[in-house]
Amino acid sequence: MDDRYGSDVLAAGWRDRGTIRSADVHAELDLVVEVASDGFCGAVTAVEAGMVELEDWKGRRRRFPLGGGFLIEGRPVRLGPPKPKAQGPRRTASGSFAVADQRARIALPSRILVEGKHDAELVEKVWGADLRVEGVVVEFLQGVDLLDDLLAEEPPSATRRYGVLVDHLVPGSKESRIADAVARGPHGRHVRIVGHPFVDVWQCVTPRALGIAKWPEIPRGTDWKTGICRAFGWPHETQADTARAWQHILSKVRTYRDLEPALLGRVEELIDFVTAPA
Repeated sequence: MDDRYGSDVLAAGWRDRGTIRSADVHAELDLVVEVASDGFCGAVTAVEAGMVELEDWKGRRRRFPLGGGFLIEGRPVRLGPPKPKAQGPRRTASGSFAVADQRARIALPSRILVEGKHDAELVEKVWGADLRVEGVVVEFLQGVDLLDDLLAEEPPSATRRYGVLVDHLVPGSKESRIADAVARGPHGRHVRIVGHPFVDVWQCVTPRALGIAKWPEIPRGTDWKTGICRAFGWPHETQADTARAWQHILSKVRTYRDLEPALLGRVEELIDFVTAPA
């Protein structure tokens, strides 16, 4: 004879026998659900801040808390947030697609040369990942005046090219005269000199990134970096003060979007130049 109470009336789970459990469902867009309490039925149009928005066939929209109290085809469900979207390819600070599991290449003979330490640090922060993949080393000259000496000691060639980034490359400047002389000289074919129009690489960081309206104008005859620090109310008496000021500015740079286009295009041009096949 069947035992209608089972063999053990104290067995675990006896309270839940016959109970229909709610299934967990992600509230994806266009999913049609019914609100159990009042019969409102609609498609999911938005999910935010713990709420789901439903739109019925008449275009009426209502919002409800995520969780239980919903039906799909008559079966109870608990609505949860949509599934996390799969992330696309990661990008580097320069905007390039990151290369997964790529070790740095052995350095190429070609080099990118910049005028000083601050230039090198800025290029490294934005283009460092790209340069390591390509095997390009960035070196600083301590001034474009020393470029002729370097070219004489280590002459460039078709397999050892130099891309040079200089500040204040505008008509009539000292930098433009040096660039013109190198281009006309014996090494011009294997050297590419480009630059930005700003007095110093500091100005290549956009005012927006620093939260200012524009860079201060510094009178002629005043050391530019000292004048900038003074204008911002920063300490400016020693070289250490200047170094701290630059580190603050550099900390505001996260991606290429924080740099002026006048610099972006020039650095990309140099990378293409030194990595092109011989």
